[in-house]
Amino acid sequence: MLLNQFFPKRQNNVAAFLRKYRYVWVLIFTVFCVLPLAADQYVASVSEAKIYDDLQQIPNRRVALVLGTSKWAPSGRVNLFYRYRIEAALALYQAGKVERILVSGDNSRLGYDEPTQMRDDLVELGVPTDHVVRDYAGFRTLDSVIRAKKVFGLDSFVIVSQRFHCLRAVYLAHSADIDAIGFSAREVGGTVGFKIRLREILARTQAVVDLNVLNRQPKFLGPEEMIP
Repeated sequence: MLLNQFFPKRQNNVAAFLRKYRYVWVLIFTVFCVLPLAADQYVASVSEAKIYDDLQQIPNRRVALVLGTSKWAPSGRVNLFYRYRIEAALALYQAGKVERILVSGDNSRLGYDEPTQMRDDLVELGVPTDHVVRDYAGFRTLDSVIRAKKVFGLDSFVIVSQRFHCLRAVYLAHSADIDAIGFSAREVGGTVGFKIRLREILARTQAVVDLNVLNRQPKFLGPEEMIP
């Protein structure tokens, strides 16, 4: 009898607690579920028309901005995201769609140099050394895009990365009054690709917050460096 009396009372207490703080739960649900999904769709809607998959259809730009990532996956194999971006940049260059390639990535710790790795691989594939320019302070996509304009003097360029990443990068460029388009590198499927896509929802949410709330700027700018 005592147990029968106890559990209904506890259930009533829980129900009362939920009713009392129902607006808090709605707010939490909105912040953590609705807003990220809305930001994800908003970023895509702004950029979708400026992303190209067909090499023959993409307009010419003088410079391609290749967004960096590590060459090596945790497994020790070549990171396919990296490989496909290099292949896409090379295809643009060989087709005469771009004349120069700006490789932007992380070089913040000893022994880790994304821009130089990308430059060396492109040169090995036949791109002249003086046609590849390195941006050592592309720590985030926002840094890479804004620095392309403020440091390297580019008001127009084609961004090279996977489609999901190009959408966010072009959104950032559009917000900075940069005439940028995107060229989609080959996608990476399977479990890895699925995990990256989930992370991208959070990354797009952060991008919207960075631009519209925090007014975040690149970590470093420095002197102008014109691309020859």
